[in-house]
Amino acid sequence: MQRVTGIGGFFFRSDTPGELAAWYNEHLGVNPTPQSYDDQPWMQEQGPTVFAPFENNEGTTAFFGGPQQMWMINFRVEDLDAMVAQLRASDIEVTVDPESYPNGRFAQLADPEGNAIQLWEPAGGE
Repeated sequence: MQRVTGIGGFFFRSDTPGELAAWYNEHLGVNPTPQSYDDQPWMQEQGPTVFAPFENNEGTTAFFGGPQQMWMINFRVEDLDAMVAQLRASDIEVTVDPESYPNGRFAQLADPEGNAIQLWEPAGGE
């Protein structure tokens, strides 16, 4: 059986796509979409990726932010504390989960349009 080998892109609607792409680039290091085939897109490091549809429950899943939010993206980070400090230095509100789980540590924030972002520092350098 053929299988997909990873995520090749993440596409979503935005009221201000240029500004939002610049925010992701400035604060999380995600390069914007290349304007030509000579430019490189954002390259992610190899590692685990979870693909998990959640029960909608008429928008009651608070994990994603407000009930209108239909997705949340999870970014792996090497040093959660350093990333949180960097974001907070830019006046971005970040909530760090105080618990360490067998698979690592987590923090939550939102982009300027309210889209939920989770940061994940895998346990043991996964």
